[in-house]
Amino acid sequence: MRVIAGTYRSRILKSLKGLALRPTSDRLRETLFNVLSLRVEGARFIDLFAGTGAVGIEALSRGASEVVFIENHAPAVALIRRNLESLDIRSGATVLSMDAVRGLEKLAAKVTPGKPGYDLVFVDPPYAGAEEYVRALRYLSGSPLLRPGAIVIVEHRWDFALPESGQLRRTRMLKQGDAALSFLAIQSQPT
Repeated sequence: MRVIAGTYRSRILKSLKGLALRPTSDRLRETLFNVLSLRVEGARFIDLFAGTGAVGIEALSRGASEVVFIENHAPAVALIRRNLESLDIRSGATVLSMDAVRGLEKLAAKVTPGKPGYDLVFVDPPYAGAEEYVRALRYLSGSPLLRPGAIVIVEHRWDFALPESGQLRRTRMLKQGDAALSFLAIQSQPT
């Protein structure tokens, strides 16, 4: 696994042995960031269910101003920290070792007019964790975390019926192998 482009291009990232994590493939990450393109530069980014941290590190490499990695699995948290350290990333990255929704609540508590929400949120729970998708999307839909125009990107099995929640609606879906990326945005209710 490697960083695809930007400051840390071609640098190798570590992963855990076995089936504890399912990292987003290099090819799918490349597709994701090709779609996001210029939106990443200067963006505030959340890597939810961060795993190896590869997606958030890719965002930093491509110019995101801040990335928050939220991960509950202790070995993965240690791995994210090792990957950041191996790239000498000392600023712009925060690692929260906690449940996804608790991490989002912690971030939402810090949103103020002087420190607005986030531009991009990448959500990638274990494919078998259908309830995790629901919990995360439900929270994001009703929280102050998303700036106007923010995008929530969800990685899931291509055949999974991704639940829409509140005002979060899918605007695009890309399939690649057995994986898919769904792009969601807040849709205002008609008045």
